[in-house]
Amino acid sequence: MSEPLMKLHYVVDGTDFTVAGEASGAVKKVLKQLGLSTEVIRKVAIAMYECEINMVIHANGGVIDVEISPDKIRMIHKDVGPGIPDIDKAMTEGFSTASQQVRELGFGAGMGLPNMRKYTDEMNIETEIGVGTTVDMIVYIK
Repeated sequence: MSEPLMKLHYVVDGTDFTVAGEASGAVKKVLKQLGLSTEVIRKVAIAMYECEINMVIHANGGVIDVEISPDKIRMIHKDVGPGIPDIDKAMTEGFSTASQQVRELGFGAGMGLPNMRKYTDEMNIETEIGVGTTVDMIVYIK
């Protein structure tokens, strides 16, 4: 394991959809500046954005810590939301607990967690009902 060369920290405002995606956009910009491949940048940006949106939809925000190492990008999303009652069900494409209001805004299609899994090399979810959820994702730099 290599030590991170860079650590980034973001606070996700869970009350404002207009700023959702700012953290993933900022990380995408940093990765471009570092000269990483478009494939790696795309995977990180999609996975982070999906998780960030979920934090706004379901958990009233949270924090994201990103560690950039020579061999990987690690993204740790932590919230103090309601937790995920059934991770297996939540990982099913199309399954969503988003409100009708969120769906009317164009979110909540039930692709967040499946897309996070699809675009990362490793993903771990720790959740506790009434306490919150931590999603730890890694994209390897090849």
